[in-house]
Amino acid sequence: MSLTEPALAPTPRLAARASAVGGSPVRDILAVTARPEVINFAGGLPAPELFDADGIAAAYRAVFAETPARALQYSTTEGEPALRAALAGRTTVRGLPTDPDDLLVTTGSQQALSLLATALLEPGDTVLVEEPCYLAALQAFGLAGARVVAVPGDEHGLDPEALEELVVRERPKLLYTVPTFQNPTGRTMPAARRAAVAEVAARRGLWIVEDDPYGELRYEGERVPWIAAHPGAEDRTVLLGSLSKIMAPGLRLGWLRAPEGLRRACAVAKQAADLHTPTVNQLAAARYLADRDLDAHVRRVAGVYGERRDAMLAGLAGALPAGSAWTRPEGGMFLWVRLPQAYDTTALLPEVVRHDVAYVPGAPFHAGEPDRSTLRLCFVTQTPEEIGEGLRRLGAALRERAQPPAASA
Repeated sequence: MSLTEPALAPTPRLAARASAVGGSPVRDILAVTARPEVINFAGGLPAPELFDADGIAAAYRAVFAETPARALQYSTTEGEPALRAALAGRTTVRGLPTDPDDLLVTTGSQQALSLLATALLEPGDTVLVEEPCYLAALQAFGLAGARVVAVPGDEHGLDPEALEELVVRERPKLLYTVPTFQNPTGRTMPAARRAAVAEVAARRGLWIVEDDPYGELRYEGERVPWIAAHPGAEDRTVLLGSLSKIMAPGLRLGWLRAPEGLRRACAVAKQAADLHTPTVNQLAAARYLADRDLDAHVRRVAGVYGERRDAMLAGLAGALPAGSAWTRPEGGMFLWVRLPQAYDTTALLPEVVRHDVAYVPGAPFHAGEPDRSTLRLCFVTQTPEEIGEGLRRLGAALRERAQPPAASA
């Protein structure tokens, strides 16, 4: 009889989709740049000093004082009625008539993308996206086994004519777009182009997923109506919203507004994922919306963010090499930089981090051929003084990269 331990059989392999889809480059960069001395333009993090911590804490206290059992109990998958009513009212006031039953509350708007992928996509289905595109959307569609195809565009967003050509050729299930203050570019799609996108979807048969996490953070210019509000889009547009950027991301509260059949399918998918979004967070958010003036808070936040955007715009010319170009967003959290073609921002990042500053390279945001000279900068987390110092460090790192190597002895 052998005294040795029996050999262990290997465990089954991971699903192919789990192996094929990588992690978030932004999260990886944040882990590397967590040192406090690093000025981090990489993360898409709201400024924590602007959170209305007192107001949110008061809302939680009221909920626990008045309805503790309900706050700590299971809830409905669709979401707490008081929160859905408040969100429907805000959506209606902004130009899109909405009933509470039109909404499904999600655990952050990121979950809405996963639910939609589950409800709509079979492995091999085609999804159209902007170029460049929000990273986590690419992850969600990749995990669903979708084939992701980029729609060509320009500084105003995707090109409706190119969209129609791709719809005819590729027969996609859906188009995903962030038309207002897009992540990563900060650009906003004009109203006429939104109407054209809605018309293509109506004529050709296409779902539109319109993601709007940043739309209330406008610093200048006039608000542009949602694609969902345009004729032809009513029965085929899913509008995603979030409290993360206007209240606090730690609440993990988002929502989707969708036609009944798709909304019901997403609710079934949510039941399998987490049953429902935490009850206490929903009730506290509803209480906050009832007791506080969220619009006034957003105006204060937007005023500060606008100053920080201006500080970054003022410093870019002195920090970046000649021939660089960048966007000038009217709101949101990001701007997009294109360096001269000789620069590879992924290869350059380790040297930049050694100067105690960080950005996100642009390559991972591309579903098609990446533009390796691009990068994303977040301007809302740091003060104007910190932004100036961060750009000084970035400029020093880029100038070192431009120096010819020293001659060998």
